[in-house]
Amino acid sequence: MTQRRLGRRDAFRLAGLSAAGLALAACGVQGKGAARPSSSAQAQSEVEKYWSGKTKNGHVDFANWPLYMDPKQPELKQFTQQTGITVTYKEVIQDNPSWFAKIQPQLAAGQSIDYDLMVVTNGLHFTQLVQLGYLVPLDHAKLPNFTANAGERYKNESFDPGNVYSIPWASGMTGIAYNPKYVDTPPTSMADLWNPKYKGKVGMMSDSQEIANFGLFALGIDPDTSTEADWQKAAAKLQEQRDAGIVRKYYDQAYIDPLAKGDIWLTMAWSGDVFQKNVSDGTDLKFVIPQEGATIWTDNMMIPKTATNPVDAIMLMDFFYDVNVAGHLAEYINYVTPVPAAKDVIAADAAKATGADKKLLEQVSTSSLVFPSAEDYAKLRSYKNFKTPQEQKKFESIFQAITTA
Repeated sequence: MTQRRLGRRDAFRLAGLSAAGLALAACGVQGKGAARPSSSAQAQSEVEKYWSGKTKNGHVDFANWPLYMDPKQPELKQFTQQTGITVTYKEVIQDNPSWFAKIQPQLAAGQSIDYDLMVVTNGLHFTQLVQLGYLVPLDHAKLPNFTANAGERYKNESFDPGNVYSIPWASGMTGIAYNPKYVDTPPTSMADLWNPKYKGKVGMMSDSQEIANFGLFALGIDPDTSTEADWQKAAAKLQEQRDAGIVRKYYDQAYIDPLAKGDIWLTMAWSGDVFQKNVSDGTDLKFVIPQEGATIWTDNMMIPKTATNPVDAIMLMDFFYDVNVAGHLAEYINYVTPVPAAKDVIAADAAKATGADKKLLEQVSTSSLVFPSAEDYAKLRSYKNFKTPQEQKKFESIFQAITTA
């Protein structure tokens, strides 16, 4: 359990793919699609229309990211034992752009993608899946565990209000990490990433959505309500940081080791990376949510419209909201769980464990990187939700100019 695992987002780097290039290519996808329901009555009508006559078939094909479940798949074995439904689980999603590019032609043609359940991050590709009508509207009558156990934060996501098409698998935060060996005053503000005393020792991310959020936060702007004028101001703020020589490098995912070694002293960082690095290597890196805010991203379970086994898939989705199941999953992946009561499950397991496993479970159950406080959640914001591909392209061009210059 204590062996170092690659973070869920290391998959981007290992894939060797240009996510930005694929994202821009995907922006050109056109389709008539189905608009998001304009009222609760319309949504319920669509739910009833889709699910009427659907029955359990006894199998689910599940597509997920690498290292997002214990390789022994204990949860899936438990699900099969309880329901009789078998699950074929494949770690085939390396990043959102390449996954979307792979499945879009099949979904557009009404053909099976060979999976009944998949996990996609909020952002451009999630929005396109909704706008193009590629996702099944969820029947919440079939999601009693989600209704009972999901945190309120996860029942009101800005990218999918009312969880019409998705429910979370896990989340993570993008904040500031620092190495206390070199930073004697803990950072509390985005302004610390612009502080001249850290010249050449600051790490920033190369991902457009990530760096844009930080530029917007630095100006006190909520990314979700931001405009093109705001993006230009944020880009100018980021360029100011770059031109002053404060940024050592714009990283993809490979920032955590330079932070530990002291090549950089503070950096944009993902919460799961910091937690796992400290557990595996015994480092004492710190993660903070600045006073202006930070980013929360969510990986979401959803059913593609061509799914062969949607009833079985939605049963599996709800299974992961059983408190015990959610707790045991979080014990392995160490990311933010959407089930707050999982904390008690992990604490109980820690009380029964011994040695290194006991220490790890205690760390997981008490970590604000796995169970953010209400105060933390209040400061977390999502990425910008784009209304059109043209809007997305404009956004990308503005912020890519910062990281590629």
